[in-house]
Amino acid sequence: MLLNRIWIGFFLVAIVTGLAKLLFWQDVNIFKVMVEGLFNSAKLGFELSIYMTGALCMCLGFMNVGEKGGAIRILSKAISPLFTRVFPEVPKDHPAVGAIMMNFSANMLGLDNAATPMGLKAMKELQDLNPQKDTASNAQIMFLALNTAGMTIIPISVLSILSIKNSANPTEIFLPVLITTFCSALSALILVAIKQRIKLFTPVVIAYLGSAIAFLSGLLVCLYYFPQYTQNIANIGGNVIILGIFLMFIVLAILKRVNVYEEFVEGAKEGFQVAISIIPFLVTMLVGIGIFNSSGAMQALMDGMTWFFLQLGILHTEFVDALPVGIMKPFSGGSARALMVQTIEQYGVNDFRSKIAATMQGGTETTFYVLAVYFGSVNIKNTRYAAGVGLIVDVIGVIIAILVSYLFYQVPAIK
Repeated sequence: MLLNRIWIGFFLVAIVTGLAKLLFWQDVNIFKVMVEGLFNSAKLGFELSIYMTGALCMCLGFMNVGEKGGAIRILSKAISPLFTRVFPEVPKDHPAVGAIMMNFSANMLGLDNAATPMGLKAMKELQDLNPQKDTASNAQIMFLALNTAGMTIIPISVLSILSIKNSANPTEIFLPVLITTFCSALSALILVAIKQRIKLFTPVVIAYLGSAIAFLSGLLVCLYYFPQYTQNIANIGGNVIILGIFLMFIVLAILKRVNVYEEFVEGAKEGFQVAISIIPFLVTMLVGIGIFNSSGAMQALMDGMTWFFLQLGILHTEFVDALPVGIMKPFSGGSARALMVQTIEQYGVNDFRSKIAATMQGGTETTFYVLAVYFGSVNIKNTRYAAGVGLIVDVIGVIIAILVSYLFYQVPAIK
């Protein structure tokens, strides 16, 4: 299993790096730092799980209300023509369709706290259809591939950080992030469709994708000519939509004479159980990342990449200083965010390298976090090719983020 090899690789590379620092650079504190990194990562994993418990209880409570009130069924019917082709193994009226759609909607609006509980709900529903409970199904792999592509319309968290750091134009990253995430999501869809032999060139799929492209194009044009409204859309639009959906769930449940309070509590109980089941998987992944980072292996990797690109004749290697964000993002969103802030602190918020880092942060997704948490929540051990597809999509996302950054941001040396 690829995740198993990667996790072992973190430790082996970290140990070798630590030994090299001790023997050749006489860094007598390196193993102390690495052990501290292990325990700090374990603590972080547990704290994240506890923090997530409240959001899981709330969102799964609303999802249960929506399911009992019939709202999920209505939403499922609206998207079922597309989903029956992209997820051929999932019945068109199955609860998983509504949960998947809610997860994708929250991701596109940059609402991470809402997206994860809905994604876990979707995985549970897909697991009910899975004939081999310890092995990822085709539908689960498609869902995870699209999820790890991280399609984002409004990168709220990145915009907030840039604003706090007094960026001259925080919304400047909007278009590059949107282009990056759209290309990543489209790549994920195509890769998995080829692997699973799903036909995408059908009138229904083309109609839905064409509508999405038209909507995004219209949004881009609007924000290009009226950039002053971008922040308002980020702060108001996405959250209003989510609140509107939750309100719809409650109203429809009332009309069907559902006991909203009791159904919310039942959903919240499920959220608590899911949160508990996540802890071992999340801690495991973060421990591997923690020892790799604290050993200095990440910094050595960056130095090696700079040398590599210079040998290829690429003289403009400014993007290498932002690459830690792109490399860390598949493993930990919080760590990548910290690296982005570190880049901003080092070079300044308006520096080209900081803008690339912000684009990578907003345009890529926490692949291994998602794989560990989502598959872990339903006790899947064999993830098949999900991690491989996720890694390929991550590489595509990072490359596109770099290219669009050079295209959109003013760099005199490149011009």
